[in-house]
Amino acid sequence: MEMQQRAGEQGSVPFRSNRFFCVGNKWYFTTREGFDSGPFASRERAEQGLRRFLQVVQMLPEEKRLH
Repeated sequence: MEMQQRAGEQGSVPFRSNRFFCVGNKWYFTTREGFDSGPFASRERAEQGLRRFLQVVQMLPEEKRLH
């Protein structure tokens, strides 16, 4: 898998781990800030949850966003 730089990144691309993990039959996603969200019934649902989370974060004023 080819890693691409995100907006604002410079230099080599840092290591990124998978945002999704499974405990028992329940799926979760994690953020860079260490926030875990779930449980979700499937990985697909966890992916949808992450997309919704990112949409909400994008609507926040810059000073309120998690860094």
